[in-house]
Amino acid sequence: MGPPFRPPLTAEEGRGEGPRHRERELDAKLQTLISLPAIDSRIAALAADAARLPREIAAIHAAVEDARKQVEQAKARLDTARKDQRAKEKDLEVVQAKRSKTEARLYEVKTNKEYSAVLIEIEDIKQEKGRMEEEVLVLMEAQERLAGDIREAEARYKQREAEGRSQEATAKEQLRAVETDLTAVRTERKELAAQLPGPILADYNRILRARGGVALVPVAKPSFCGACRMNITPQRLQELRAQSSLIPCESCGRYLYWPS
Repeated sequence: MGPPFRPPLTAEEGRGEGPRHRERELDAKLQTLISLPAIDSRIAALAADAARLPREIAAIHAAVEDARKQVEQAKARLDTARKDQRAKEKDLEVVQAKRSKTEARLYEVKTNKEYSAVLIEIEDIKQEKGRMEEEVLVLMEAQERLAGDIREAEARYKQREAEGRSQEATAKEQLRAVETDLTAVRTERKELAAQLPGPILADYNRILRARGGVALVPVAKPSFCGACRMNITPQRLQELRAQSSLIPCESCGRYLYWPS
């Protein structure tokens, strides 16, 4: 870590107005720097909200769309059940026709053996017909349940749609407020940053990006960096008490200041 940042001599200092002027100048810069972290934290929080709220709005849309799809899926299942019933009923007609033809053969057979064989065939057809009729009944019962499912899904969809409209309106209103606040705070930050020399501001911004949005911290009692908690040397503590320069932490590089 390099030496503390010491601003160059001003024209007044060059003419001999010396340490007191420089201390006042440094104190003003330090107070400006101390004001920046709170503003940067506010900007970070608002920016996080500005990124989060559109995702929440998208999630609201997705939930409404999911409820709508559930209605469509329930209707599709009912349509399938109806098609299956119609198909079974046609198959049942074929089996019934087959039974009629087979029963007619009873009057055509000439031996008891042939007669018995036809009776067995008729019995098999009866059983097949019975199974098919049962399947039709099952499909009819399924359609009643599916019709109930559709009513429930439509009710859920209407409720979710109404909730979604309300939630979306609230989220959009919050987003507008956040964007307004964010613009105002960024303007405030820009005006405040303009009071700092370019090298100091550039260094502060670099540390801000590198250190998780925290570039300036107070000394923590008795002699620790307020961010990384590393011990501060006695010499640096003396400099911080005097605040004769902008002093970085030797461990994490963040600027330090002595709390008032």
